[in-house]
Amino acid sequence: MKPQPFHQEPPPPPPTHVAIIMDGNGRWARSRSLPRTAGHKRGAESVKTAVESAVQLGVQYLTLFGFSSENWKRPSSEVADLMGLLRYYLKTEIDYLHKHGVRLRLIGEISRLDDDIAKLIRVAEDQTRTNTRLTLTIALGYGGRAEIVETARHLAAEAAAGRVDPSSIDEAMFADSLYTTGIPDPDVLIRTSGEKRISNFLLWQLAYAEFVFTDVLWPDFTHEDFAGALREFHGRERRYGATGA
Repeated sequence: MKPQPFHQEPPPPPPTHVAIIMDGNGRWARSRSLPRTAGHKRGAESVKTAVESAVQLGVQYLTLFGFSSENWKRPSSEVADLMGLLRYYLKTEIDYLHKHGVRLRLIGEISRLDDDIAKLIRVAEDQTRTNTRLTLTIALGYGGRAEIVETARHLAAEAAAGRVDPSSIDEAMFADSLYTTGIPDPDVLIRTSGEKRISNFLLWQLAYAEFVFTDVLWPDFTHEDFAGALREFHGRERRYGATGA
């Protein structure tokens, strides 16, 4: 009698959308007696690792919390260093993203950025607009509460002008007016460095996301850390408010 072939279950499909709070650059640098700038530079390398991992693992949307609205309160020298890094990577990495089919979007208070950075962002978004392999969204000068307030203010103005019937405003219309319009809500949020909070990030969009917290500092975040977070996600039962099986 012939032995039956071993049946192996196919791997589960990857989450459609992964969001990451990139935390721990400062602690990484401090533990090595280095300036915080060194941590931010090393953290920028981990961004590339995360993008490559998302592509390899079949993730369609990756959203990274790069700079919060509260981060403007940091020392001006650190903010200037961060803006310098942003300029550098917008000039040097966009061709790489475009070559690999990655579309870049930036959300947040872009108007607060220097004019040259805003121009680089527009050029990068235009260059990668038709790419479909991965949509990379970077939140800059972003705050979840501010986004919700701005959306409410926009819809209120539309209603006052008679362009929107207030009774027609529902969750779908509200979501379509957020910065992330056209992007599905995250399936999983990853936060590095051991902190267990969401820090005003995607407050509306994370309503039903699974949270994965890791002690790994962002500059040390590897492909295996990304894959491990997705394995943890696949071990969860997502019920969306319903009862389990």
